[in-house]
Amino acid sequence: MLQGKTAIVTGSTSGIGLGIARCLAREGAAIMLNGFGDAKAIEQLRKDLAAEFKIKVGYSAADMSKAADVAKMVADATRDLGTVDILVNNAGIQFTASVQDFPAEKWEQILSINLSAAFYAAKAALPQMLSRNWGRIINIASAHGLVASEHKSAYVAAKHGLLGLTKVIALETAKTGVTCNAICPGWVLTPLVQKQIDDRAAAEKIPVAKAKQELLAEKQPSLEFVTTEQLGGLAVFLCSEAAAQMRGVALPMDGGWTSQ
Repeated sequence: MLQGKTAIVTGSTSGIGLGIARCLAREGAAIMLNGFGDAKAIEQLRKDLAAEFKIKVGYSAADMSKAADVAKMVADATRDLGTVDILVNNAGIQFTASVQDFPAEKWEQILSINLSAAFYAAKAALPQMLSRNWGRIINIASAHGLVASEHKSAYVAAKHGLLGLTKVIALETAKTGVTCNAICPGWVLTPLVQKQIDDRAAAEKIPVAKAKQELLAEKQPSLEFVTTEQLGGLAVFLCSEAAAQMRGVALPMDGGWTSQ
């Protein structure tokens, strides 16, 4: 379905981003990976994806907190892969503390990577999408873009902001072939969430398996994690003609979290 298209997926060397990149690649899209990690491991991942799906795969080490890096990533993808047709803004970080104890530098860092980076990337990619009258911008928000939890002020603020940005881009492109939507995952068993589970187990002196079930029971009525494959499938759908009139929508995939 996506042969001849190119997708940038930020934060795609692991977790949700990698799952989405794999699903887009399966549909024939060339992929620009982005993220941190061991250089040799990332190069192997790049080669493996290219071989498995018979597509071009690039990699950008762009720091999502820097506007110039983000713009260069889009330029590099255009130069090396031909175009940027699909932009998945997925890169994100987390830190938890009460508002009064939240370090100012962590607030700035989370807002920068989880929100500002999506603005920078969209700003850089939109001109060529509009010139071709086709494009898909998919912002990976969170259930925390729709509801809040304690001790996550920066993350919740950034994800709520990302949904606002999604709506503005959707309105500004409403009469074109470019769409912008958001996906709002609940708990997904990524390295980021696994760290929260491990920290909880250590703090409460309980087995990791029990900490995992407690985490799900607090928020996610299905008591099952959302999978990266499921999120990738939704991203593929948003790239399809069937989703051409979905504009500015925040789609929860959260096991019932935001239905409560």
